Amino acid sequence: MPGHHPKALKIGLLAALVAAIAATTWVAAWYARQRALEQLSVQALDQLQIRALALQRLVDRYRVLPTVLALDPELRHALSSPASTADIAVLNRKLTQANGATHVSTLTLIDRRGVAIAASNWDTPSSNVGLDYTFRPYFQEAMQQGRGTFYGIGISTNLPGYFIAEALSDDRGQRVGVIVIKIPLDTLEQEWVSSGDTVLLSDVHGVVFLSNQRAWIYRPLQPLDPSARATLAQTRQYGNNLLPPTAVRLSSELGSNGRLVQVDRPGMPHEVVWQSMQLPTQQWTLHLLRDAHPATTAAYRAGFFTLSIWLLLILLALFVQQRVRTAQLHKRSRHDLERLISHYASALRSEEDSLVHAALQAMAGHPEMLDRLPQGVSVIDAQLRLVAWNARYTELLGYPETLLKPGQPVEELFRYNAKRGLLGPGDLEETIQRRLNYLRRGSPHMVERERPDGSLLEIRGRPLPGGGFVTSYADIALYREAARELRTLTNTLEHRIEESTQDLRSAKAEAERANRNKTRYVAAAVHDLLQPLNAARLFAGSLKKTDTETAMVERIERSLQALDSQLTSMLDLARLDAGAITPDLKTFALSPLLQELAGQFGILTQAKGLRLSFVNTSAWIRSNPVLLQRTVQNFLSNALHYTPHGRILLGCRRNGSTLRIEVWDTGIGIPEDRRDIIFQEFRRLDTTVDADERSAGLGLSIVERIANLLGHTLQVRSWPGQGSMFGISVELAQPALATPTDHDDGSDDSLLKNRTIWLIQENAHLRQKAAALLQSWECKVSEWTKADEALATAESLAAPDLILVDGQWEPILALLQLEQDGHRPPIIAFLGKDEAGLRNALLQAGVHTTNLPLSPARLRAMMTQLLLTEPARAS
Repeated sequence: MPGHHPKALKIGLLAALVAAIAATTWVAAWYARQRALEQLSVQALDQLQIRALALQRLVDRYRVLPTVLALDPELRHALSSPASTADIAVLNRKLTQANGATHVSTLTLIDRRGVAIAASNWDTPSSNVGLDYTFRPYFQEAMQQGRGTFYGIGISTNLPGYFIAEALSDDRGQRVGVIVIKIPLDTLEQEWVSSGDTVLLSDVHGVVFLSNQRAWIYRPLQPLDPSARATLAQTRQYGNNLLPPTAVRLSSELGSNGRLVQVDRPGMPHEVVWQSMQLPTQQWTLHLLRDAHPATTAAYRAGFFTLSIWLLLILLALFVQQRVRTAQLHKRSRHDLERLISHYASALRSEEDSLVHAALQAMAGHPEMLDRLPQGVSVIDAQLRLVAWNARYTELLGYPETLLKPGQPVEELFRYNAKRGLLGPGDLEETIQRRLNYLRRGSPHMVERERPDGSLLEIRGRPLPGGGFVTSYADIALYREAARELRTLTNTLEHRIEESTQDLRSAKAEAERANRNKTRYVAAAVHDLLQPLNAARLFAGSLKKTDTETAMVERIERSLQALDSQLTSMLDLARLDAGAITPDLKTFALSPLLQELAGQFGILTQAKGLRLSFVNTSAWIRSNPVLLQRTVQNFLSNALHYTPHGRILLGCRRNGSTLRIEVWDTGIGIPEDRRDIIFQEFRRLDTTVDADERSAGLGLSIVERIANLLGHTLQVRSWPGQGSMFGISVELAQPALATPTDHDDGSDDSLLKNRTIWLIQENAHLRQKAAALLQSWECKVSEWTKADEALATAESLAAPDLILVDGQWEPILALLQLEQDGHRPPIIAFLGKDEAGLRNALLQAGVHTTNLPLSPARLRAMMTQLLLTEPARAS
C-alpha cells in the first residue's frame, strides 16, 4: 500500500488546487457584484435627485397661478353675490384666456357650496361647469386652510392631473369659493421614457400614479388597508382603475438605502436595484428601478479575470518545473559524460600499458603476444627497423608478405606507401625524411587518417624503454559513425528541449501580456469612465449652490459627451475584436466623404486657432465608407488633439493601383521609441496638450482593427517637435455611371443664401459654432439662448425661414404657435442619440430632428430639403 501514497497525495493536491481556484473565483465574483450593486444604488439615488428637481420645477412653475387668480376682483365679486348669465359668460371667457396663456389643463371657479360656476372648458362636452366638487380633498383643504392640493382623475374629463386650489375671500375676509388649476404631468412621463430605468411616483397611500411603464400606473406598492381603500373610494381619486398590488421579493439591502429585489408582479426579467426618495411637500415618493444585470456581468468579468490570474500562475509553475527538470537532466548528462570519460581514460591507459608490454615481449622473442591484441601493431627498434607485427597490421595496411620481414627498414615501408599515394601530395623525399625524424625523436603521437577504401585509421605511437617505437592501428570508422549519430541524437534532444522551453516562455509571455493588457484595460476603463461621471456629479451639485446654472449644465454636457464617446469607442473595439462587424465593400467617390470631414473639423480647428487645409480629389475607391470615415475621423481627431498651433492638411496621394489618404499636422510629433505603442488600447502620449479633453486612447486601436478588417495598409511618419503624418492606403476603382439625380453644390448654396435662420441654443459654445457654420453658407442668423427671448422679439423682426432649436419639449411647443401671415416656419430640433421618446413625439408634432454632434453635410441637406417646400421670404 505504500506505493499508493504518492498518487493519493497528487490527487489531494489537485483537489485542493481546484477548490482554491473555485473559492477565489467565487469570492472575486461576489465582491465585484456587491461593489457594482452599491454603485448602481448610488447612481440610482443621483438620478432620483435629478428627477425630483425636474418634478419640483414643473409644480413650482404653476404654484403661484391660483394665488394670482384669487386676487382677481371679478372672480371674487362673482362668488360674493349671485352672478348673472352674462357675468358667467364673461368669467368663462376670462378663464379660457388665462388657460391659453398658461398652458394648464383646466381652470375652474367653484363657489362655497362646492359647485363649479365657471371653467376654461365650459364649451366642451367634458365641461366642469355645474359639477359638485365638495368630495374633493383640494376643495375641503382650500376652504379650511386657504390652499389645497390633490392628484387624481378628473370626474368630467377622465384625465389625470395635479390640482392646486386657492380660496377666494370677500371684503370681510370670509372664504366664498375656490379657484382650481389642473396641471398635467404627462410631460414628465415623456422625459422618463428616454431613460433606461423604470421611474415611479406614488402617493401617500403607496399607489403609483405616474410612471414611464404603463403596467405600474394605478398599482399599489403594497396591499391597501380598509381605511385607505375607503378614502380612495370617497375621493374618487383613481376611479375604478386600481390594479392588484405589486409582488416583490427582497434579495438584500444595499448602501444609500437601496434594495436588491425581484419583482414578480408586474413581471420583470432580472433583479433590480430599487431606490426611493421622499417628496415631503406633496407627500409623494419617487422611486427608480435600475436593472441589476450589469452587476452580474461585472461578476462574470471578475471571475474570468481571477481564472486568468490562476492560469498565469499555473503556466508559470509549469515553466519553473520544466526549467528544473531541464537543469537536472543537464546535470545528470554531465555526470554520466564525466564518468564515461574517466572510464575511457582508464581503459586507454590500461590498453597502452598492455600494448607496451606486448611489444617488449615481441622484441624479447615472443611475437605471438601481438596476435592477442585486437588492433594492428608494429614494433621497430632504435635503428628504425621492423622487429615484429601481427596479422591485423598486415590486413589493415595491405602490405604484401614479401615486404614484411624482420630487420626491414621502416623507410622501405614508407616508400611503398608513397608509391600507392598514401603519403599525400608534395615532395616524397621530404615527406619520408620528416616521418623518419619524428620516429627518431621518440615523441608520442596520435593521428587519424582516412584511407581511399573508406576506412578511418586511428594511429597511436609510443616510444619503448631502451629505444624503439610501438605503433597501433585501429579502424574507428564504425565508432566515429556511432559517435556522430550520438551527437546528432543529443543535438536533436537538446533542440527539442529548447523548443519546448521556448514554447513555454512564449506561452508565459503571452499570458503575462494578456494579463497586463486586461489589467491596464480594466484600470484605464474604470479611471476614464469615472472621471466624466464624477465631474458631472460635481457640476450637478453645484447647480444647487450657485446661480451659474447655464455654465454648469454646459460642463455637465461636456462630461457626459466625453463618457458617451469613450463608451462608443469601447463598444466599437469590442465588436471589432469579437468579429461582429462584417465589412460591405462598395465602389464610391471619395470626395463627398472627405468634404464632410473637412467641414466638420474645419469649425473645430478654427475654434482652436488652427487652420485646416483640404485638397480635394476626383478618385473613386473600393472600401466601406462608414468604416473608412471612422478611420480618417480618428486621424483628424488625433491631429487636432496633439497640434497646439499651426495647421492640419487632409489630402490624397496616388501610388500605382492604390490611393493613400493622408492627414498631416504640425503638432508635437511622436518619438521613435513610442510609435509601436500608439496602436495599443488605452495608450496615449505623455503630453499636457488638450489634457482636459483627451480621449480614452482607443482611436488608433480601432483604426488598426478597421484597417486589418478592410485589408488596407496603415502608414505612420513623424518628426518629434515638427509634426506627424497618418495615412491609409485603399484600392482605386473605376468611376460608377452618374445618375440623373446627381447635382452640384451650387443649388444648395443658392437655396440657403440670404435665408433668415433663428438659432436658439443654451450652450454658448455650440451656438457659436453653429452660427459660424450657418454664416459660412451666407445665411442671416439671429441667435437666442431661450425660446421665450425669441418669441418676445418676434413682432419686431423679420419672420424666419427656418428655426434651429435645442430638443426640449416646452420651448418647441411655444415655437409651434408662431405664425406670421398664415405661415409657420419649419423647425429642426437638436437631439441626443438616446432621446427616442422625445424624437417620436416631435415627429408627430411636425418637427424635424437631427442628432448631436452636428454633421454639417446632414444639416445642410435637411435645411435645403425643407426650404425647397417653403417659399422664400423677403428680407
